[in-house]
Amino acid sequence: MRTTVNIDEQLLQALKQRAAETDSSVSRVIESAVRLLLASRENAEPDRDEFELVTFGHGGRFSRFNVDKSSAFLAAEDLEKYGDREPGK
Repeated sequence: MRTTVNIDEQLLQALKQRAAETDSSVSRVIESAVRLLLASRENAEPDRDEFELVTFGHGGRFSRFNVDKSSAFLAAEDLEKYGDREPGK
């Protein structure tokens, strides 16, 4: 089948060089490259499940901390780790 494509000038020169090196035509080199590309996509790992972060609404995890204040997170983490102990004890 005949079609027309626009190809960057440098890429076309590289295609012509590859065709000459392999005693082939530019069309065959392009066809071979496209076949390799399509085959590699078929054999590639399937896309992983999309990750969705629920930040509000049904199904989300409620946090009693103000997420705009990181000090509240740090204080809660310290309390969880060390309890009500005073520093240095």
